[in-house]
Amino acid sequence: MSLRAFENGYWYAVDLKAFGRELGVAAAHRMRKTELEDAIKAYLRSGRLPKTIESKPLKQGPKDVDRGLALDAPIRNYTSNRATKDFIRREAARKNPDVRQKSGVWYRLNRWREAQLARRTITYGDLVDEFIALNRVKRFARIPLEGYYIHFLADFLAAEQGASHKDARAAWKKLKAMDAPKTYDGWRKSVRKP
Repeated sequence: MSLRAFENGYWYAVDLKAFGRELGVAAAHRMRKTELEDAIKAYLRSGRLPKTIESKPLKQGPKDVDRGLALDAPIRNYTSNRATKDFIRREAARKNPDVRQKSGVWYRLNRWREAQLARRTITYGDLVDEFIALNRVKRFARIPLEGYYIHFLADFLAAEQGASHKDARAAWKKLKAMDAPKTYDGWRKSVRKP
């Protein structure tokens, strides 16, 4: 497969993991979609896997949620599940009753948690404080990912006057099957050729 074909294809995480395993990426099953895409692109460019491939660390020991969550408890084995999120929401509401959950907050909170844990120990109280702070942000900066549905949808709706979400979803479905970059510009150039 060429790099261009890979970049212009649309890949589900399960397909990327299978492709990664086929190439010899040992931690493919633990990697995020973006991490795996980067490793595969590096391989397609050079014919070799990158020397360092980051992936989520293996979790060991009992889950924090099973040991009992508390604000002063250090994060050791975080589990992103309903019980943990309910704890964070409940404690955030106790500290700040006006906090309202924004779309995209969990993604950002998880990336913040991972970055902090790579450098230091943090507690669930720190996580709750960051949850509150993130929900106070007026508008999140766009996550720099190319070829993702949410970005296409936003760009399509902003550029196509009078378009509905149904129109945007239909355009995305067509774009996924095209040999074109999975962006609004890729769709526009493929559909509206001069």
